[in-house]
Amino acid sequence: MRVILSIEPVRFPLTGIGRYTYELARALQAHTAVTELKLFGTVNFADHLPSAQERAGRGFRLKEMLQKSPLASETYRRLVPLLKRRALRKHSDCIYHGPNFYLPPFSGCSVATFHDLSPFKWPQCAPAQRVRFMQKELELALQRADALITDSQYTKAEIGEYFSVPSERIFTAPLAAGAEFHPRAPHQTRNTLHRLGLEHGGYSLYVGTIEPRKNLLMLLEAYRQLPVKLRQRWPLILTGFRGWRSEEIHEEIAQAEREGWARYLGFTSVAELPELLAGARLFCFPSRYEGFGLPVLEAMSSGVPVVCSNSSSLPEVAGDTALMADPDDLQGLSECLRRGLEDERWRGSAKVSGRARSEMFSWARCADDTVNVYKHLTSHR
Repeated sequence: MRVILSIEPVRFPLTGIGRYTYELARALQAHTAVTELKLFGTVNFADHLPSAQERAGRGFRLKEMLQKSPLASETYRRLVPLLKRRALRKHSDCIYHGPNFYLPPFSGCSVATFHDLSPFKWPQCAPAQRVRFMQKELELALQRADALITDSQYTKAEIGEYFSVPSERIFTAPLAAGAEFHPRAPHQTRNTLHRLGLEHGGYSLYVGTIEPRKNLLMLLEAYRQLPVKLRQRWPLILTGFRGWRSEEIHEEIAQAEREGWARYLGFTSVAELPELLAGARLFCFPSRYEGFGLPVLEAMSSGVPVVCSNSSSLPEVAGDTALMADPDDLQGLSECLRRGLEDERWRGSAKVSGRARSEMFSWARCADDTVNVYKHLTSHR
């Protein structure tokens, strides 16, 4: 079985789809059913999987700049697929896999991974030009793909309903937390947390982009509903990139900082994040919309109790190990936060059950599920 995997999404520091692509590539390289794995960059093949670095490469920064210009973005959207097709023209005996739903014209079998439908369901959370670019490419991928892969059953059903795609064309391959996410004793997190001005077990944590669909205004208000002593004893720490239209969220975070019960750390490095997670007393993730919700799984793997919303794919990830509330239920969310911080009996149970559930997910399983899709395609050629 010969496979071409696009590694265009791999840029460091790894987040979201970049992490998925990187881990899938590593797992496929070791998979016995894959006789040859070719790694494909923007318009040509790569000799190896990129190594870790803390900044995005120049090619990615150029792409970001082009997307800000309607004319340049449309030119890029039309030109790059032609260059890709030219580079791929002699490899039609391979299966081409686009891990971020982008698919160039290709004469062989092709697979696209769809992580969510945010360009259609939450277009207000990204620049309009970028949304239009993604919408066009997503619709083209639906036309070109012989099979689709999603991270969750929720997204599978969503794509089938939204685009009337037959369910037999859509397969699921759940994601996983990396081996670096595991429980740690206080002495193992001391240096990192000291640099951040934190103490092991002394804070609640949110990890993710600061943007409207993450429901952070609701989280901040729900935390504000907690007794003052509780908030001050276990302040809310938020970390992640500044997203589109996040000004109001940052204003509320700043107000909470002045009141002494919250802090925004900016983006936490990949080296520090596992220790920051393992040191948290509670992980908070009230997002309105997720294709999977990898931070929830990473928190569970780290032995940290979780409070999250009951929306989209999150129940598939957390199962019955987390406290859940409707994303619009302020009082319900606040009560979950209070219990997550104070109820020692539940906390002890959640740590054990969360770890056990997280072990059901692995990148090896993700690769197995993915290879099964490849096998399905080859058997129907």
